[in-house]
Amino acid sequence: MSNREQVMAEIRAALRSEPRFGPTGHVALDFGDGTLTIAGDVDSVAVKKLLLERAAAHPAVVGIVDRLHVTPAQRMGDGQIRYLVRDALMQERSLAAIAVRERFDNQTRTLHEPPEGATGEICISVHDGVVTLDGTVPSLAHKRLAGVLAWWVPGSRDVINGLGLTTPEADGDEEITEAVRIALEKDPFVNASQVRVTTRNAVVTLDGIVPKDAERAMAESDAWYVFGVDRVENRITVRPA
Repeated sequence: MSNREQVMAEIRAALRSEPRFGPTGHVALDFGDGTLTIAGDVDSVAVKKLLLERAAAHPAVVGIVDRLHVTPAQRMGDGQIRYLVRDALMQERSLAAIAVRERFDNQTRTLHEPPEGATGEICISVHDGVVTLDGTVPSLAHKRLAGVLAWWVPGSRDVINGLGLTTPEADGDEEITEAVRIALEKDPFVNASQVRVTTRNAVVTLDGIVPKDAERAMAESDAWYVFGVDRVENRITVRPA
């Protein structure tokens, strides 16, 4: 067995040891010059991030080309996904001062231009179910919220959040915690007042009591959707009302 084959075999074993992926899961791997390409469809953002974490932990891996996509809750065409993402962004009050544009067929169209001047812009493009957000926004909170809104569209297979900041801003655990809290508060299926959020080294911990398993799962998904979150520890207890 060549060194390349040995590395891929070790990485494949590491991926299959992830409980959420399991021994029956399958992704395609390619490795060369220290770069690992990992491609395939997985069940959730949680699985995607956990597999990338395990792959990156191998000492031979210097860089990763991420082509993992999430199996969508509902299959949609790119045009429908783009429409739903732009609708979600334009309806969000905290993004009202940010211009919204869309790019398709090598053209860019303005959908929303604030009357008193924009504090940034978000340009949406969708290809094969993958949503890309480009442009600049005023803060990390705006960047993270835009990403969560894109993930909430049922047809989204991945969200590439390429938004920059109009003014540089320090990032850290407090900023991630705040972003997760905002996501929970925006989610109509989660009672955010019943969930406590803490973050340490980009690992988010959720505590609290909710009445249904579905709400517990929704809260965890919202945390995983937040840009910069490496892992989520869900300690929420389900206690029917």
